[in-house]
Amino acid sequence: MKLGSLKEGGRDGTLIVVSRDLTRAVRATGIAATLQLALEDWSNLAPRLNALSEQLNAGEVDGAFDLDMQALAAPLPRAYEFVDGSAYLPHVARVRKARGAEVPESFYTDPLMYQATSAGFYGPRDAVKVVSEDYGIDLEAEIVVITDDVPMAVTPAQAAGHIQLVGLVNDVSLRNLIPAELAKGFGFLQSKPRSALSPVFVTPDELGAAWQDSKVHLPLVTHINGKWFGAPEAGVDMQFNFAQLVAHAAKTRPLSAGAIVGSGTIANEDTSLGASCFAEQRTVEALRDGKPSTPFMSFGDVVHIEMLDRDGNSIFGAIEQRIEHAPLP
Repeated sequence: MKLGSLKEGGRDGTLIVVSRDLTRAVRATGIAATLQLALEDWSNLAPRLNALSEQLNAGEVDGAFDLDMQALAAPLPRAYEFVDGSAYLPHVARVRKARGAEVPESFYTDPLMYQATSAGFYGPRDAVKVVSEDYGIDLEAEIVVITDDVPMAVTPAQAAGHIQLVGLVNDVSLRNLIPAELAKGFGFLQSKPRSALSPVFVTPDELGAAWQDSKVHLPLVTHINGKWFGAPEAGVDMQFNFAQLVAHAAKTRPLSAGAIVGSGTIANEDTSLGASCFAEQRTVEALRDGKPSTPFMSFGDVVHIEMLDRDGNSIFGAIEQRIEHAPLP
């Protein structure tokens, strides 16, 4: 099934079930008012939501309406946790090589992960607001999974059973603020503003054969201002699958229902498949030409991130955002 949230009903939105073709929806308020509440009682409520989904797709439900992407909030407008990995080592290796550093051996056995911003997410059509272009505005096209309650110290095999939904994220980064922050040795803060989530999250079964080994085996396609930017294969070159990432996050603490776990920027060894962020593209240029030639994003630029199934149908709907200037208060 596919689930989303309307921009109504308060900060957590209103839960809707969305048709497989992303054209129709129905409010699920008779089952759960919000997606967060549904995830907190997932074992009981998921079967009821699935039944509503089947009725919607069969055209047999009352109260259905045409889906308006502009009316959608993020499926989880806010979450208790968002932890983001960096599971695609080609990306890590290139970035480090460009600055003359080697990839530590531990990176191949222990995932990179940081605590990201979760107090608020942009909806799929909301503008990205940034104070200054000098910050180095970048996107990061990624896949996320959403869990129910995950006990502390689960194994990857156990963690796989706690992955209930899959979605996309534009993990916005302000690249020119990152070096000074990381130099302090205490991680990201100002360089990682709010991110945007896809119009819907889907249960893994919606991905069919593309969901294998806790990975999504499809390309993630990014366009900038209508121009193709990249379509790396998400199931290729992923050093750690989502079950491993969830287990890593839960090693010393439980994860709350509704926790979002990100893959990190999708990147392949094959650079002909393009990039999922400007930092990746600029690194490829620097290694090839001695210096980067592609600038970071400017106000007015439009990002489009989408994943299609093998028949060309949109799975999650598209994240489509304009970069806009945020006036000072």
